[in-house]
Amino acid sequence: MEIKKENKFKRFFKRYGALAVAGVFVAGVVLAVAFAVTSISSNVNDPTEDVSGGVMKFGLPMEDAVVVKDFAEDRLQYNSTLKRWEIHLALDLSSTKQDVFSVYDGVVASVKNDGSDGCTITVNHDNGFVSVYSSLGEETNVKEGDKIKKGDKIGIAAATAVNELADGGHLHFTMLLNGKEVDPNNYLDLQNK
Repeated sequence: MEIKKENKFKRFFKRYGALAVAGVFVAGVVLAVAFAVTSISSNVNDPTEDVSGGVMKFGLPMEDAVVVKDFAEDRLQYNSTLKRWEIHLALDLSSTKQDVFSVYDGVVASVKNDGSDGCTITVNHDNGFVSVYSSLGEETNVKEGDKIKKGDKIGIAAATAVNELADGGHLHFTMLLNGKEVDPNNYLDLQNK
């Protein structure tokens, strides 16, 4: 009489099969919960989500604007005034209507005039966003500490930025998120102006 030897796999599965199936099930549940928590926490930390549950919808800083010089963090653009190649961490806009508007509700952090950027208005918004409007005319419609709404006129585009005089009258628009320059194209609906 011959005794059959069970292979090791069958013997292991007979002894621990139920545990193996339970382990796979538990691992699946843990992964599903981890994915759900990650998804929820990424939505909570999304800087464009308003606390009221709506998404921040930025307006345009100028009506009927065209892009004179685009945001360029990873490539060089030629600066005709300074006659050199450089990165451009802003969006230069021009329009026959030179009025400049706030892109979102906020508080005016500063109104200053310096040689390189000209007259500049900085506005603090919710969720770590800051908008900076440079190369404005000397007369502005706001002062430091003013609470403003999306679409409020804050100034007029001009040619006051000495480092971009060759570009003529325009708005040098910068957006920051948590202190770092970000591409305004990712937040402004310039295609449907």
